[in-house]
Amino acid sequence: MEIRLTTAEIRTILQGCQYTLQLVGSSKDYRRFQSSEYFSTSNDVVLNDAFNVLGEIVNAIDEVEQATQQF
Repeated sequence: MEIRLTTAEIRTILQGCQYTLQLVGSSKDYRRFQSSEYFSTSNDVVLNDAFNVLGEIVNAIDEVEQATQQF
């Protein structure tokens, strides 16, 4: 089954994920976990990295839309 989403829906979902990550990242409990000496990930990534990646993807979608509207 293929899920069909419009560009606006994709952008909204990705931005919603960013907002959710921002909420989690600003929570006292998460900050406590991340600042622990025992906290580590296999690639040394943190929640803010995921937030930034989602932002880059949204920006790339916007750039594709702008480029394709010029034709």
